[in-house]
Amino acid sequence: MSCARKTRKPTNVSLDVALVEEAKAMGVNISLAAARGLEQAVARTRAERWLEENKAALDSCNEWVEANGLPLAKHRLF
Repeated sequence: MSCARKTRKPTNVSLDVALVEEAKAMGVNISLAAARGLEQAVARTRAERWLEENKAALDSCNEWVEANGLPLAKHRLF
């Protein structure tokens, strides 16, 4: 997903005063920066949850490979 969504929701957030002042002085678009940070946090959390939800399957596959080797390993060129 991208920060350039057409639908936006006004939201109140509390930010460090000094950080906001510095961002404004530097010309940082605070709304865009916050949206990008939130987007990254959501993506990171989504990935962590996916790993947690699929841990059993991933562990099972890894155990199988450890016990049996990689499928088609004899065809690898490296």
